[in-house]
Amino acid sequence: MSRKPELRGRAARLARLFPGPTGSGQAARTPFVLLVVLLLGGGLIGLLVLNSALSEGSFKLTDLQKETKSLTDEQQGLQRDIDAYSAPEALVRRARELGMVPGGDPAFLDPDGTVKGVPSPASDAEQASFQMPLVLAPEVIDSATVPTPTETVVPAPEAVPSVVPPPATPTPGR
Repeated sequence: MSRKPELRGRAARLARLFPGPTGSGQAARTPFVLLVVLLLGGGLIGLLVLNSALSEGSFKLTDLQKETKSLTDEQQGLQRDIDAYSAPEALVRRARELGMVPGGDPAFLDPDGTVKGVPSPASDAEQASFQMPLVLAPEVIDSATVPTPTETVVPAPEAVPSVVPPPATPTPGR
């Protein structure tokens, strides 16, 4: 009943070239299925590792962006401070606190020793008298006394080496 008909001629030759399905066909399918399962499993594990690495990189990027923003804010604040200290009004105010006055007309010396221009004293020369500066050298701070509001204490010239009183200007006619 389940007997195969006998093939003749050309069909017999083809049947001999291409053997039909046997029990060995089932065994050849198992390694292929295992290979596909291993490839799919390896691919999924690779995707999991890649996704984890990308997430970690994203967290690092977020932290670095926050740090960059805070450092940029700090830098802008420091730049505002620098701009405020270097403004002309601030420089004039601090120079007056230190006892500086605007200079007069300059005079220039030529290499041969001749003077070009007419020198003039500073306009506020009487204000430039020797006073205790608001900014002292660190070595003077320990030895200097703090002036009271009613009196002005003038330290000895050897106690303040960095402050030199202005030279006395000769008055004409004497």
